[in-house]
Amino acid sequence: MQEPQEPATAATPFDWIGGEPAVHALTERFYDLMDLEPGYAALRAVHGSDLANARQRLFWFLCGWLGGPQHYTERFGHPRLRARHMPFAIGVTERDQWLACMDQAMQETGVDPELRQRLQQSFFQTADWMVNQDRGVHKLFRSASS
Repeated sequence: MQEPQEPATAATPFDWIGGEPAVHALTERFYDLMDLEPGYAALRAVHGSDLANARQRLFWFLCGWLGGPQHYTERFGHPRLRARHMPFAIGVTERDQWLACMDQAMQETGVDPELRQRLQQSFFQTADWMVNQDRGVHKLFRSASS
């Protein structure tokens, strides 16, 4: 197993986290938590009955996104995250559960706290961009202005 590198010597977050074994462990824990924890029920419901495909694709994606091997793009081209997720109903609840589940997985797999904080910020930006259902604020605004 590749050992995590110190921030000063790590060329990429992929190196800092510990390479493919660590990304794989993170991905597995993320989906295990999603499958087991009642607090992630809305997120789990979006994924259908079988998580195997999602596990593999997230692992491939995270490797490249963190600066490691581009497994996902080699197989499928540009991730086009928003377009690929458009068929799924993603609201603020699903976004928040995804972020909480990933944060718990990072904590439980021993991601360095400094890296975890940086990744939380990046994950939030991406997850927030993926929301494709009305946000309650927009509904409220439209009702008030009608």
